Amino acid sequence: MAPLGRHDPVSGLPLRVLDFLKALDTIVDVALQERVDLVIFAGDAYKDRAPAPTFQREWGRRIMRLSQAGIPTVLLVGNHDLSPALGRAHALQEFDTLQVPHVHVIGKPCLLGPDQLEGLPLQLIGLPWVSRSGLMAAMELSGANPAQVFAELETRLTDLVHGYLDQADPSLPVLLAAHTSVQGAIFGSERSVMLGGDLVLPGSLVRDPRLSYVALGHIHKAQDLNEGSQPPVIYPGSIERVDFGEAADEKFFVIATVEPGQPTQVDWRRLKGRRFIDIFLRINSPDFFMQETLAALPARDDLQDAMVRMMVEYPRQWEPLLDEPALRMAAEPAFEFHLIRRPQLEVRLRLPGDRTIGSLSALDLLAKYWEVIKTQPEEALELQHLAEDLLKETEEQIDV
Repeated sequence: MAPLGRHDPVSGLPLRVLDFLKALDTIVDVALQERVDLVIFAGDAYKDRAPAPTFQREWGRRIMRLSQAGIPTVLLVGNHDLSPALGRAHALQEFDTLQVPHVHVIGKPCLLGPDQLEGLPLQLIGLPWVSRSGLMAAMELSGANPAQVFAELETRLTDLVHGYLDQADPSLPVLLAAHTSVQGAIFGSERSVMLGGDLVLPGSLVRDPRLSYVALGHIHKAQDLNEGSQPPVIYPGSIERVDFGEAADEKFFVIATVEPGQPTQVDWRRLKGRRFIDIFLRINSPDFFMQETLAALPARDDLQDAMVRMMVEYPRQWEPLLDEPALRMAAEPAFEFHLIRRPQLEVRLRLPGDRTIGSLSALDLLAKYWEVIKTQPEEALELQHLAEDLLKETEEQIDV
């Protein structure tokens, strides 16, 4: 949940937080109406690790509805729930501390059987968010080589899951709930995919045929990493659009039917969230600047209550032609309207006749660039010094 934009005058909550709560209410309502046997939440209840007490209250109210109905509920600790300081409580700690009936918080890797799952005839392997620094400290690993560290952690976790599967009763279904990245997943806009920037589990681990269903959290885009095969490996994704990178993504929750000896059936339930509209416009002629800009907006009915971002790109000299008040008036039905101006400055780098681009160093080119864009001499000098330091640091890392 994220506190964005206007507030509701009745509850005092940000309206965008209410969007997330409505989606959560839909999920809880279905769980109660259809009397599901188990609810799995795969992590990241909040936007950050220190949620406001009001947000904790609203989240707690929804979880208590499940508790009062006697529905076993598994809460996996995600990276947004986990304190960066070793030993501090995570954001879901109160359910564990108060021993809320029927709510099971998984903050450490574990294997739960029928005795821990209130008699349900199944087993569940829980893998909460794995902190690289925490595991490195526990395993006394050096961080000098990140690739080596991740490879070691991947091996340890793979061995751990295989060990749990070896312990499991083969006559009962085994579920895996994990808050992690998995090879082959398509990332949403929450973050860029960077090698070495995250622990990534191998796809073969989650596709182990001894598993009946895999519930994953951490990636916002809904997807089945084993579509058409068993076990289903499901990222249901975030329950609401988080930013404009998810404008085109549909949002879901999942009802899975798991029975011993039978293929698991997955029912994707669509969530009706707030619409996001993302518009990019490049203006190529000044003659009809505002006409083109206004025409790029959807009809007023389509704008109603939507989150709208409009990015307009044009040559810098046409800046006075952009009538922002007129645009905001046209977009008035939108829930929020974000205008991003992208004035472009055409620059040409002229070199002496005996010089070529290839003959200049990176720092020489950068110095020329400051001249072309008419940067103040004092500012250019400071920027140049920063670039020198950065390049030097990069070269030292490569040498190591």
